[in-house]
Amino acid sequence: MLNVMMKPSSSACNMRCDYCFYFDEAEKRTQQSFGMMSEQTLKNIIRRTMLKANYSVSYAYQGGEPTLRGLDFFRKALEYQKQYNKKGIQVHNALQTNGFNLNEEWCKFFVENDFLIGVSIDGTQQIHDTYRHDPSGQNTYERILQTTKMFDQYNVQYNILTVVNKLVAKNIKEIYKAYEKNGWHYQQYIACLDPLEEERSQNEYSLTPQEFGQFMIDLFDLWYADFLQGKQPYIRQFENYVAILNGYPAESCDMRGTCGIQTVVEADGSVYPCDFYMLDEYRIGNFNTDQLETINANRSKIEFLEKSIKLSDKCKACQYLSICRGGCMRNRDMVGESYHNYLCEGYEMFFDAVLPRMRDIKVPNQF
Repeated sequence: MLNVMMKPSSSACNMRCDYCFYFDEAEKRTQQSFGMMSEQTLKNIIRRTMLKANYSVSYAYQGGEPTLRGLDFFRKALEYQKQYNKKGIQVHNALQTNGFNLNEEWCKFFVENDFLIGVSIDGTQQIHDTYRHDPSGQNTYERILQTTKMFDQYNVQYNILTVVNKLVAKNIKEIYKAYEKNGWHYQQYIACLDPLEEERSQNEYSLTPQEFGQFMIDLFDLWYADFLQGKQPYIRQFENYVAILNGYPAESCDMRGTCGIQTVVEADGSVYPCDFYMLDEYRIGNFNTDQLETINANRSKIEFLEKSIKLSDKCKACQYLSICRGGCMRNRDMVGESYHNYLCEGYEMFFDAVLPRMRDIKVPNQF
């Protein structure tokens, strides 16, 4: 499968979250925002990728806030997909949104065109509103909660993406119950990122490795108790770990041991190898001027994938390497000539506490 992620509205957003990693990346580029993606750029992206794809292609739209580009843009994307799908391959569409400014028209569009939607919510109302607010500092939780209820009403396929900041980590038991009450059965948790090139754990929202480890243990305990009763929610991290233990490849790139081949596109058509590294020095081409083969050839020039396999000696000697695999590159720090995951101690805490139980879960008999 060929995976393409687009930033239709670049770094523009109708919210201003304190820890936003993409706002931080944009500030560290020569050009912070590339404005709104033109239909010509959209056409070039879809044409150049779909004609080269085999079997299937996945288009994901993120931001910033991608819905700021307007619904007509996404209608046009579907037109181009149909126009250039010469091989009759499968096409998947997904969109990550803060859910702040959606209406019934969006819901109908998502359902009619089989979009999978990710909604960013950080726990309960008080926790969410601490760091996720609009540009004027006003709360956003209640408005986004109403969006999920609207999604339920129209049968929109969606999951909840939660950034694990310090408050989320300390209150996961309360959050887990709240998610269950709201019927949010598909969940993904991502460790909060500190700003690039800054000392870790210096911000109010930042995680320490110990806090991350305890969060993972607490969440697994809750999930496992529900698993024994056959009512566990889908939590992407745990599903991936169970798959690895049963001999299956992980779907998530941070669990594969090396960075994957990603194609992430800014609003001007510029291409980068990862959503977490959309910086000037990582630009590998532009779909308005370059073929996919040229873009992929440029990956080796910046040695992005090669860097991700340079694990520290401590990491290589770890008893949990076969399942941890070093974690996400964005969480690693250079130690000598190799990289070591800042959250390593947290992962050790987690696997020490849960691995025997996790090994007992079999696929596909019980899943």
